[in-house]
Amino acid sequence: MSSAISKKSAATKMLIVAAAGALSLTALSACSSSKSSSSSAASGTAGVSKTTQHVTLMVGGIDKQIYLPYKLADQLGFYKKYNVDVTLSTEQDGGVGAEEAMVSGQVDMAGAWYNHAIDFQMKHKNVEDLVQLSGAPGEREMCGNKATVHTGADFAGKTMGVTDLGSGTDTLTQLIAAQSGVAKNKFSRTGVGAGSTALAALKNGSISCVMTTQPTVTAIEKQNLGYSAIDLATTEGATKALGGAWPAAGVLARTDWANQHQEAVQDVVDALVATMHWISTHSATDIANALPASYTNNAIISKADYIAGLTMDKSQFLPDGIMPAGGPKVVLTTEKLIGNADDSVNLGATFTNTYAIKANQLEGFTTTTTPAGPTG
Repeated sequence: MSSAISKKSAATKMLIVAAAGALSLTALSACSSSKSSSSSAASGTAGVSKTTQHVTLMVGGIDKQIYLPYKLADQLGFYKKYNVDVTLSTEQDGGVGAEEAMVSGQVDMAGAWYNHAIDFQMKHKNVEDLVQLSGAPGEREMCGNKATVHTGADFAGKTMGVTDLGSGTDTLTQLIAAQSGVAKNKFSRTGVGAGSTALAALKNGSISCVMTTQPTVTAIEKQNLGYSAIDLATTEGATKALGGAWPAAGVLARTDWANQHQEAVQDVVDALVATMHWISTHSATDIANALPASYTNNAIISKADYIAGLTMDKSQFLPDGIMPAGGPKVVLTTEKLIGNADDSVNLGATFTNTYAIKANQLEGFTTTTTPAGPTG
């Protein structure tokens, strides 16, 4: 009897040891799997073991060249690579602006200009730029052949076209005039959108000039409707006209939303930084070939024209998504000049480089942009 009990006890002990060993092996296997996922994410196969994040992002004109990175990231499969499901939309002429849709909670993020973060702070709304895509507005002041406009001083008495009143192009138009001593009540501004509506306004003479971007710029030149009077399309042009890099296109989000969705934010920034690196290492032709055909060949532009315009203005794009040093201060200075901001603005709360720096480290990209500090 005692011998049977002894054998039974020994068998029980053996089962316990075996079970413990199995649990240990399972735990080790789980640790190994976790490390493997982290390792593959760090080497570029991101998102293996993560829950897919869902984000809605409205762009201020998704088919404009200044905003091409948002759709290009989708076309290249980078959102999927970094395990984020991004629903892209575009603002419509006469509709709610992308930045307004974001701040009101209609969408999570906005593909819009950095200066809106400053504007919102002045309205006591906390918005921040999460990744910076361009160091220049990407715009040109396109003027009718008989406009005789070459500087902001020539705006006096003219009707100047902008995308919409209150838009970034409206801000820039007022700024160019103010730098030449022309107050905004000395000329008129009217919203004409972009593309065919801007072309029509210039053609029928209801405006003298329009602040616009590619591909509308090339279409105006191709149809011999006007000329480029002021270049804000490249970093070099913006520096000359505005006194420094004027960061424009980026991703904006409400600060409270970003703080609550840091993983989703990082995934979106990872995808866009990879896109910016891709843009910097590929030609305008490569970029055009990767975009939807309707973006590059439509009623106002041919694909060859699109490529020519992008080749001319491609330097507006930053290669690493980092807010450039001095950029926020230049934007604030211009906003103050036209009365949109004052010294109460806390620049450090309007942007962050944290996500972009991590994104570059993730893929081992070499950064070339000198980052703006906490105060810009």
